[in-house]
Amino acid sequence: MNGAAKFAERLAAGLVERGHDVHIVAPSPTGKPMTRTEVHEGQPMTVHRLRSWRWIFHDWLRFALPWEIRSQSAKILDRVKPDVVHFQSHIMVGNGLSAEALKRGIRLVGTNHFMPENLVDFIPLPHGLENWLTRRLWLAAAKIFSRAESVTTPTRRAADFLEENTHLTDVHAISCGINAHHYTPNFNTEVGNRIVFVGRVTGEKKIDVLIRAVARLSPELDAHLEIVGGGDLLSAHRSLASQLGISDRVHFTGYASDEDLRASLSRAKVFAMPSIAELQSIATMEAMATALPIVGANAMALPHLIHDGENGYLFEPNNVDDLVEKLTHVFTMPTAQLEAMKHSSLKFIRGHDITRTLDTFEALYRGEQVVDPDPELTDD
Repeated sequence: MNGAAKFAERLAAGLVERGHDVHIVAPSPTGKPMTRTEVHEGQPMTVHRLRSWRWIFHDWLRFALPWEIRSQSAKILDRVKPDVVHFQSHIMVGNGLSAEALKRGIRLVGTNHFMPENLVDFIPLPHGLENWLTRRLWLAAAKIFSRAESVTTPTRRAADFLEENTHLTDVHAISCGINAHHYTPNFNTEVGNRIVFVGRVTGEKKIDVLIRAVARLSPELDAHLEIVGGGDLLSAHRSLASQLGISDRVHFTGYASDEDLRASLSRAKVFAMPSIAELQSIATMEAMATALPIVGANAMALPHLIHDGENGYLFEPNNVDDLVEKLTHVFTMPTAQLEAMKHSSLKFIRGHDITRTLDTFEALYRGEQVVDPDPELTDD
């Protein structure tokens, strides 16, 4: 459903494939608690689903009650007796699970995927209290991640951001990684001027900026936008496309299977990511593995993936005119330049191979000192 979940899924599957016994603890999608074997990314793993309730201000988010998380985590840990607990969030499940693991002397590794924008937008607060809530969330993050022997986040910029807001030190920058071989590079430069966006259709993704940019592109380009994903702003963005008179050129696919996602990427000429709150952006990495040029906001971690002028362009966040200019560059550039950008996307994604990610986390799980992999170092 989001990048953090995809990372957890792929990491777990990669560890199972390497022979490890992997257990997942997560809220139940149905509300009912259960423990069962589930297959993710082609690998079987044990999933402990906690009793959950839907957050009424969000279209799919579910949460478990803190006191139930603690008691259930205790039972799971006493039964499974894991060598390590790796929590993906300091909120709710990560909090309860890490507290119980700490009591039992189990090695803890924590990964932060959190940005305040991911949560604050879905909590109704009186005006002016957003900053107060953000500070409280960072204080909680500092407390809970300090329990871990090792703390990681996907990029160096995200690590610096976490250290600045929590005063933690020695945060590791480890890419979420991607199975690039699962994607088919498409070097067809004769496809139509189709832009694709993949991700949750929600506020911090700034999809409205992208829709407004499409409306301002020259009619001669006959540009189309495909938005792959669902979310709470789906209806609002459909209405915006209608108001701008481009409903026939903005296509909403909703949630898509992995196969349909790959098909959407393959029929596009460019991938656009206007979000200002990406700690890495797995969707952008998937587009790079498909050999697409990328146009993204010059914010948070996107500059780690988008090398301006090489595999795409960075635009000023929220600047519709700048986004229009960068998209137009891609649509009108000579074929040789477009092919070069495609090759550059493939080159840069090699540094994010999930094998490196798995190797590094295995070392952290064993309590070893690690040197963070440098995604810029690739074998040419």
